[in-house]
Amino acid sequence: MPAHSAAARRLDPLSVLGELLITLGVIVGLFAVYEVWWTNVEAKQEQQAAEDRLRQQWSDENPRPLTGPQDGSAIARLYIPSFGSDFSFAVVEGVTQADLARGPGHYPDTAQAGEPGNFALAGHRVGRGAPFNDLGLLHSCDAIVVETAGSWNVYRVLPIDTPARQAGQVAAGCLPQPAAGAATSGAYADVNGRSITNPQDVEVVNPVPGQPRSAAQPGDLPLLTLTTCHPQFSNKERMIVHAVLARHDLKSPGYIPPELTGGA
Repeated sequence: MPAHSAAARRLDPLSVLGELLITLGVIVGLFAVYEVWWTNVEAKQEQQAAEDRLRQQWSDENPRPLTGPQDGSAIARLYIPSFGSDFSFAVVEGVTQADLARGPGHYPDTAQAGEPGNFALAGHRVGRGAPFNDLGLLHSCDAIVVETAGSWNVYRVLPIDTPARQAGQVAAGCLPQPAAGAATSGAYADVNGRSITNPQDVEVVNPVPGQPRSAAQPGDLPLLTLTTCHPQFSNKERMIVHAVLARHDLKSPGYIPPELTGGA
């Protein structure tokens, strides 16, 4: 075969393009493995370390309720019973990438669990433990439990995809009065159990979501807000879940809320 024919074949643009696409595919595949698998391995280690520190902090030998937690430190434990009995994450203070690599993160300057205002958390949906991967599966009235050093805080998801005229009735099925009425009327009338918004919509974590103020007032309801990226594998939008406090139980020896034992 003439030498110039072999050289032409080696420099065939289609062949070069094919090789580049294969190489690019390998790189993208490796990145996907890193994002979805390896970051989960790293996050599991970080989460276990946060859980160990939280357990030590709450131990009988060294009881230290948190005041003014440092960024990255564990402050609470989050349970979502409808996601299975093994769904439990230590919540850390802060929402930087480093913080969220450890687990769900508490937005600084939002309320603490059980307090009036908005206890707001962020979490990854894909990779890095993906604690909020299944937020789209939550239903109206599903329980979300937040454990702190001294209390169990049982929240219920606000009505999802419910006509406004029926929202109060749905909420009354899982919330005590007057909380059910207050959470579905007045300043809270437009606060839905789940919604999709843009990343610039920071008012979703305000004391009254959607209201342009950042300071909690004595009459504010105690809310829980969970935020994550939407759709999966994209950060174009945000999925928001809102829940309201149904019950605040002080801790006592041997007591576990029935929501965590299959009793409610």
